[in-house]
Amino acid sequence: MDYPSMGTCLIINNKNFDKHTGMSSRNGTDVDAAAAIKTFSKLGYKINVASNLTVTQMKSKISSVSEEDHSSSASFVCVLLSHGNEGVIYGTDGFERFENLTKYLKGDRCKTLVGKPKLFFIQACRGSELDYGTSIEADSVGGQTSEKIPVEADFLYAYSTAPGYYSWRNTQNGSWFMQSLCEMLQRYSGELELMQIMTRVNHSVALHFESASNLPGYSGKKQIPCIVSMLTKEFYFPA
Repeated sequence: MDYPSMGTCLIINNKNFDKHTGMSSRNGTDVDAAAAIKTFSKLGYKINVASNLTVTQMKSKISSVSEEDHSSSASFVCVLLSHGNEGVIYGTDGFERFENLTKYLKGDRCKTLVGKPKLFFIQACRGSELDYGTSIEADSVGGQTSEKIPVEADFLYAYSTAPGYYSWRNTQNGSWFMQSLCEMLQRYSGELELMQIMTRVNHSVALHFESASNLPGYSGKKQIPCIVSMLTKEFYFPA
């Protein structure tokens, strides 16, 4: 991480959606955005916030960030706060496949981020399934070198929930995932490696949260984030 700067943290915060999408307002998302701004600023990132973007604006925003010179940056972070479904993220006017947003930052498109961590934190539903939870009984490389690097390498996708599942958000406190993520990053940065921190985020969401809802069938539900890593090195945020 011995670069002049940690890099850019792009936060896309979509709260209000066009009527024709059938998507409700994401109350509580501004709490998530504020927590992300505070947390990643503290970690040394240059914050870039955009709110209520259409699909075209989202692609344009990520594309323009990918065209910037990241030579002096150690990494790149993107926090996506929106509605979603399996494999797709919503803009205010409709949805787009997730890979059509991340493709701009792949190794063949964004040369100044090649070999550097590109971290995506995604607070969005990935379907409508609910996790009913279950009870637990608990006790107290070496050799070869290559000049090529896969274009998909050095990405981390931290999803707020498992594939197919609903993702919970509290209208006052923000989403379970972003609350846990920001708390664990602030607590363990400089001490633990990123995957260790994310395991603690999983633990926090899984054990410390349970839904309470007036809607029939929506109470007493659980959630587990899903971390997909293509990182090629251990990653430590500065203390």
